Amino acid sequence: MVTSEYAMGIVAAVAFAVVLYKVVTSGPVSAELQNIVKEALNARM
Repeated sequence: MVTSEYAMGIVAAVAFAVVLYKVVTSGPVSAELQNIVKEALNARM
């Protein structure tokens, strides 16, 4: 029984990771993340 619970936890974690990957690599989110990185690299201290 414990093994099946671990398997379900792994499946849920992988599903969450796939959804997160799809969100982060979508057009608008990816563009915004790139803008944030560019602004951070161009920032003057």
